[in-house]
Order: sequence, then C-alpha cells, then structure tokens
Amino acid sequence: MVKDFKKAVVNIRQEFKNYIVKSNLKSVVLGLSGGIDSALCAALAYDVCKELNISLIGRSIAIETNKPDENLRGKLIGEAFTTDYKHVDLTDAYLNLRPNVVENIENEDLTDFSFRLRMGNVKARMRMIYLYELAGKNKGMVLSTDNLTELLLGFWTLHGDVGDYGMIQQLWKTEVYQMAEYIAKNESNSEQKEALMSCVDAIPTDGLGITNSDLDQLQAKSYYEVDEILISYLHENKKEFENHPVIQRHLRSEFKRNNPFNISREIYF
Repeated sequence: MVKDFKKAVVNIRQEFKNYIVKSNLKSVVLGLSGGIDSALCAALAYDVCKELNISLIGRSIAIETNKPDENLRGKLIGEAFTTDYKHVDLTDAYLNLRPNVVENIENEDLTDFSFRLRMGNVKARMRMIYLYELAGKNKGMVLSTDNLTELLLGFWTLHGDVGDYGMIQQLWKTEVYQMAEYIAKNESNSEQKEALMSCVDAIPTDGLGITNSDLDQLQAKSYYEVDEILISYLHENKKEFENHPVIQRHLRSEFKRNNPFNISREIYF
C-alpha cells in the first residue's frame, strides 16, 4: 500500500506531464461522474494542465438515472478543477436510441436486473462516444478513471469506461480515498477541498441505475473489506477467500482483462 502520498502525487503528475509533452496533446478530456475516482483524476491533472497551458475539459454527463447529488458533485469538481466544464444531459438521446438497439424491447421487463445492467453498459458507451468526439475535436485524449480494485473485479464497461491514460489504474480503491483526502487537506483551496471531500463522503455508485451503491453489487460492507479480501487472495491466502463473492466476481471477470481474446498464431498452421 502507498505510504507516502506526497511522493506518489508528485510522481503521478510528472509521468502525466511527460506523456502529454511526448504525445504533443493539446487538451485532456475527463468525464465527471460525481464519484471519487474522476474527482481524484481531475485534482491530479489540474496543476499539470495549468502548467502546460492546455485545456482540462470536464463533462458531467447525465443519462436518466443520475441523481441530483451526483450531478452536483460533478459540477463542484468541474468548477474547481477543470478549465472547461459543462453539464450535459443525454437522456433524450438514450431513450431515442434504446428501442433501436434492443431487439423486441416491447417484451423486456424494464425493471429486471439483467435489463438494467445491459442498459447501464449502453449508457457508459454513450458517454465515451461523447468524450472521444470531444477529445478528437480538441486534439486531446480521454482520461481513464478506473482504479485497481475495479479492474480486478471487472467493475467497468468494456468499450465504455476505458480511456487513453490511467493515472489511478494501479491504486487500490482505499488508496484513491486516501490520496484524495491528502490533496484536499494539503494542496487545495476551500472550493477544491469542499468538492473533493463531498466525493470522499459520498455513497459510491456507478450512476447507471443498476443498484443503489457499488457495494450492493460487490456484496461487501465497505471498499476496505473488498481490498483486504483481494490483497489477501492475490498475495497470501487463496484458500480462505476463494468462495467469497468478491473473489468469484474477480474470477468471472477475467475475460474483461484479456479483451479482445486473440488466438495463438500457431493455430493458423
């Protein structure tokens, strides 16, 4: 686990700066969900983009199921940490698209978990279409906002959540919270601190209307519990936790971490 968050923040920003300069990027685009992950990415990216004099474009993209408090937190982060912030509502676009991409939608139970899960993936992919178009228009790249815990649990949408550059992909979720608190307490003005801490204190949710919180889907009491189980399973004790829902989800989602699956060249001969 990260012990020195000051050093980690400096290192993340330096790597980010080097990548932007090497890639000759003119902007960085970030989707702001109102959650802690995108909030931390905005806080990490802000100073670098300011130093390089390039735009940090933040968009809070609502689609039907986003709650007012999520939208408010996205707005607070956008106004505190980005140079170009807007709130966008794609609900009408989604509702117009849905009957055209769901076969026999008249036979679907719109309240069924399976349907809500599938539509959550559609929403995530719609958001990424919007962000990538914006990045193309502004000669930039889209930031990924997934963390290591989510990666290992497949708690993201294929072709939906994954951007071009991951600043926090190797941070455990609990480290994401701790790093955000470090920045809020040691680097931020009052507006930035309020925005970050509102995300730290919020109930974690995917904003897709699938369940009331991430932890409902993960069948755990807290992300601290989730991280402890994953770390123990991966590094110490596979037997004790192999039947736990968290580990079962990790194993079931391996295909997402190996996508696309490519057959060996030897198969051709």
